[in-house]
Amino acid sequence: MSLAKRSIAECIGTFWLVLGGCGSAVLACGLQNVGIGYLGVALAFGLTVLTMAYAIGHISGCHLNPAVSVGLVVGRRFPISDLVPYVIAQVAGAILGAGVLYLIASGKAGFDVAGGMASNGYGEHSPEKYSLLSCLILEIVLTFMFLMIILGATDKRAPSGFAPIAIGLGLTLIHLIGIPVTNLSVNPARSTGPAVFVGDWALAQLWLFWLAPIVGAAIAGIVYAAIAGECDSGKQE
Repeated sequence: MSLAKRSIAECIGTFWLVLGGCGSAVLACGLQNVGIGYLGVALAFGLTVLTMAYAIGHISGCHLNPAVSVGLVVGRRFPISDLVPYVIAQVAGAILGAGVLYLIASGKAGFDVAGGMASNGYGEHSPEKYSLLSCLILEIVLTFMFLMIILGATDKRAPSGFAPIAIGLGLTLIHLIGIPVTNLSVNPARSTGPAVFVGDWALAQLWLFWLAPIVGAAIAGIVYAAIAGECDSGKQE
């Protein structure tokens, strides 16, 4: 499959992740009596990855996340020559997803983009006002665990065909842990999309949601290779 086609698949998949995950938070989380709450938002993020893994996993590997791509490069599962095109496609898809979400959400009277559009933040912009250090630790550790799940589930020695389920449920679980702290990123593209439209504090704090996930993913790539041995899975989820 050509790099161009794989990059387009990554763009579409990341578009769906942001529209589905952030859209559930912005449009459906807080509805009186019928709102889906944190649990519903966590499940929505997991479902976006699960559905896209089955839809485009065989095309691009369904990374949908610059940190995942970096972790797979470090773990020698993905060629470094393809990293930049994948990251560009993922960020573009995230911005497109956030743009569509903005167009939908702004159609309701009283909508204010200053509310955050599910942007990630620390300190005063953390949902429960967690400190920068707490948010940094959380994003590094949860991204590390997410990549360990991905690397293990896509190992050729793992049970075949179940990787999307493990990865989707893993993403759901880490959202259940992390939404109150940072709105949970573990994905620089997911953070960038809403931040572009919110601007102001969301862009000012965006650095953490690039740095921490990439650090956590890179550590996971090293650790998994060390404990499991080098294994070319043939997959790139």
